[in-house]
Amino acid sequence: MLDRTETTSEGDTACAAGPPSGLTRFVMLAPFATRSFRYQWPADLLTSWAFEMETIILGWYVLVETGSVLWLTCFGASQYLGTLIAPLYGVIGDRLGHKSLLLGMRVVYALCALALLGFALSHTVTPWVVLAVATFMGLVRPSDLGVRSALIAETMPTETLISALSLSRTTTDSARVVGSLLGASMFTFFGLAPAYMIIATFYVVGMLLMLGDTAPLRHISLAMTPEEAAGKSPWRDLKEGLTYTWNTPLLLALVSLAFLTNLSAFPLTNGLMPYAAKNVFMIGQTGLGFLVASFAAGALVGSIILSNAGARTRLTRLMMVSSLIWYALLLVFAQMPTAASALPVLVLAGIAQSFSMVSLQIVLLRASGERFRGRVMGVRMMAIYSLPLGLLAAGPLIDWIGWHGTASLYATVGLTFTALIALRWRAALWR
Repeated sequence: MLDRTETTSEGDTACAAGPPSGLTRFVMLAPFATRSFRYQWPADLLTSWAFEMETIILGWYVLVETGSVLWLTCFGASQYLGTLIAPLYGVIGDRLGHKSLLLGMRVVYALCALALLGFALSHTVTPWVVLAVATFMGLVRPSDLGVRSALIAETMPTETLISALSLSRTTTDSARVVGSLLGASMFTFFGLAPAYMIIATFYVVGMLLMLGDTAPLRHISLAMTPEEAAGKSPWRDLKEGLTYTWNTPLLLALVSLAFLTNLSAFPLTNGLMPYAAKNVFMIGQTGLGFLVASFAAGALVGSIILSNAGARTRLTRLMMVSSLIWYALLLVFAQMPTAASALPVLVLAGIAQSFSMVSLQIVLLRASGERFRGRVMGVRMMAIYSLPLGLLAAGPLIDWIGWHGTASLYATVGLTFTALIALRWRAALWR
């Protein structure tokens, strides 16, 4: 791990004696006293904005061009194929370092965006091309959040870890506000190619920012040394991570909750939102942007509040209670007849979602320990594969029982199994 007393770069100390006096007044700003975080946060921000713009623009493009909710769910599911191999990213991160891994992933995003921009400029883009590029991106993109969180855990002092991870989450939440509105507006007024120029620019700049601070590459000690890695099979590392997660009750409870929320909660506010906007609330792409931004604005508020939380916050209790409230609000959202009535419900659901998922991320990183951090985060990211399963199941369910019935079913299933998780692992979660 990074020695907190070492100098991370000339004239800049990694918070060995605490953050500068100007930052101690604001708990949420303390992480910026660490040089690596000052580079990583804007890089994560631009990448997250690009993610959200891309999802909104391409999801709407696929729905309009094909007129099929099945195509939309296939597009959404294609972006999460990488969750099946997420534990391998954890192994790579433990062996090579999470900074190097994250930089390589950001290079892939930039290349994929530039390729799709080339198709758009040459007027050869089709739903099949979009699906192919999204599938390739989907092999890498799902692990981004886990890898960036593991990197923060490696580089941040313990006393600012909650604030750092909460602030890191604001990059994703703000992206859903700004990225969704900006992406929808750009696509509506200027078309696919100009919108993708901005997306590609965000990816490239985000990649370059990751090169701004190379000190973590010199000072972070890996979970295993090159000598240890040379004598072990990557498959053995993977098995160790899976076994460690399975045999640790708290980790198993957290991964189970992550699997559940991705299966039954996120499909309603992520992949299916274009369908709800177009076919339920009868609003256009700009209206879709406001729906997505409302949920994200709530999540952003939740992340900012949590970034000021103290180290004594009972995060596991906050996580479970917030998850129950989140599902209850989704059940209310499923009954809303108009977009205007749905917006305030989505804001409140976003706040509950942020309290739940940010708390889960922090507890998971704490409980996994330095040695297994990358592999445990890989297992957690693999749980995201339940999201495409939920999306694919929603297509035929909507045709069968309609949007309101499907959304209500998903929220009810989530409420029931969240309560069961709280009871099953109550000793680990409520102590």
